[in-house]
Amino acid sequence: MRVLVTGGAGFIGSHICLALKRAVSGADVIAFDNLRRRGSELALARLRAGGVMFVHGDVRSPDDIEAVGPVDALVECSAEPSVHAGYGASPGYVVQTNLLGLVNCLDHLRRHGGDLLFLSTSRVYPIAELRALPLQQTGERFCLPPELSGAGWSAAGIAERFPLAGSRSLYGATKLAAELLIEEYAALYGLRTVIDRCGVVAGPWQMGKVDQGFVALWLARHVYGGRLAYSGFGGEGRQVRDVLHVADLCDLVVEQLANVALHAGPARNVGGGASHSTSLSQLTEQCRRVTGTAVAIGCDPVTRAADIPYYVSDCAELALRTNWQPRRAIAELLDDVHRWLVDERRLLEPLFAG
Repeated sequence: MRVLVTGGAGFIGSHICLALKRAVSGADVIAFDNLRRRGSELALARLRAGGVMFVHGDVRSPDDIEAVGPVDALVECSAEPSVHAGYGASPGYVVQTNLLGLVNCLDHLRRHGGDLLFLSTSRVYPIAELRALPLQQTGERFCLPPELSGAGWSAAGIAERFPLAGSRSLYGATKLAAELLIEEYAALYGLRTVIDRCGVVAGPWQMGKVDQGFVALWLARHVYGGRLAYSGFGGEGRQVRDVLHVADLCDLVVEQLANVALHAGPARNVGGGASHSTSLSQLTEQCRRVTGTAVAIGCDPVTRAADIPYYVSDCAELALRTNWQPRRAIAELLDDVHRWLVDERRLLEPLFAG
């Protein structure tokens, strides 16, 4: 088996490369990355040690992808992952990478054959509709009332049938457009395609920033020092996300590539679900417990254009196809990230310091 992982030196991509190499006997796994994001170069030694081939390339270049040659499967992890991309700046990179890069990957498979596994995002769900949910404040977090439900939402979270009309950010729009193109290529050219609509994914080797990778950033500030602030929705830190350990996502990807026919079809939510969710305020207390350090949290009450107060993945549709479920609790995730931050302090502290 020959597998190409685009964005293969990134956080999720590198973990998937190594997981596939361990799980699939004799597999040739190729990590393909332009190394644009600072910190991605640190993955190269891990990939090499794990027997993964690295190819420096850019999904925006069809020639770069063509140079890899035919593959049995392509896992599309490349992306500009920031939901704030394009606000007040050019949309060029996010559109060219997230959408046109995906088209180049699809066309490579159209010509050479091979299956596609595409990592999409929960940010395809529109901002205004998510903000309109009847959220209640319970303790240090927002929640959906257990006695209420609506189109695509309930106390279990947000399901795939949640209304998609409305603005969702350029990042979310490129991912939703990519999902639609994947469906067309599957119908027109007979490609077998799997779409995982991921919520927040976290774990070691995530170079967290304010706009992407907040779990790693929150812990890093507790370990290395630096400022943190609750921003938006009154600045109280009650906004909620479900969080999936990257190792749990890797387990699912390995299973899906082993049985593409079972998992092919419409996009399915993949996330930690209600049992693996946290608010920023709760995360602060968990970080204090793990590190033994208390950090003063600032307050920025202004809500930015792309901010949402609540997202939890309802993964019931995925559960109909597989026995997979998240196995690693948030406490285990934080212990893993903390251990990584301490063990790799010399490499990481300059990156997290800005």
